[in-house]
Amino acid sequence: MSPTEPAPVRKPIPQVDFELDDLDADEERYLDFYRKVAVHEDMLVPLAEHHDGPHSYYVLFDRTATWSPGMPQVLAIHLQRDYEKQTFSFEQAPLPLSAMAQSWLIHRGCPHDAIGLDPELGPPPADEATRALERRLAGDGDHYTMSYSYTSDDPDDMVIVVVLRALDEQAPSPFRVVVEEVDTERWTHTLREGGFDTAGEALQWCNDRLTGEADPLPSVHPTATASCPAGAAKAPAPRPPGRSR
Repeated sequence: MSPTEPAPVRKPIPQVDFELDDLDADEERYLDFYRKVAVHEDMLVPLAEHHDGPHSYYVLFDRTATWSPGMPQVLAIHLQRDYEKQTFSFEQAPLPLSAMAQSWLIHRGCPHDAIGLDPELGPPPADEATRALERRLAGDGDHYTMSYSYTSDDPDDMVIVVVLRALDEQAPSPFRVVVEEVDTERWTHTLREGGFDTAGEALQWCNDRLTGEADPLPSVHPTATASCPAGAAKAPAPRPPGRSR
């Protein structure tokens, strides 16, 4: 760009507003929200939000999470205000992918088409396969439970790996690995899915991907080939060693 050309206009990072002024009658709940969420309010970027009367739904990017390698960097929050009692209730969940945060909010009453991500924040999907998988995760996310995730924001290899366990033990490939990769040159991201019969195989693939030695993701089987006891993967699985930063 020549010195005479104007610099491109960049969208300023928006600030989140939880709209909780004067809703502090329940001091214990207010302090709980402050400790878990609002203490980092100036570091939360609203990727999507929807307000419906006393209810508010947020998909937030938590910029403080980068200080904890591997931790999810997306925060889903559902607020419900009680103006008569001058208090509120809230639920919050740190999640590795925006589509998973959208699913979590939809499962709590947010209209599916009301929580779309701001296209000017974050790298957009690179292809239709990514968009289709994100739509499916947002719509069907409550069919799975998360066993493991690792978020790497290494600028040379920005990647998120997630292991999901199907709640239906007869589902094909009951363990799914979802991988988000960011192309920092084109500033786009891709999302892909693979199917595994066991948690161990899924975790091993994630470990291999984080160390740069993974084979291509296996396809999802058309029929289940392994039977796993229901609920066996609801507790977080042991985290394989990821790339050090």
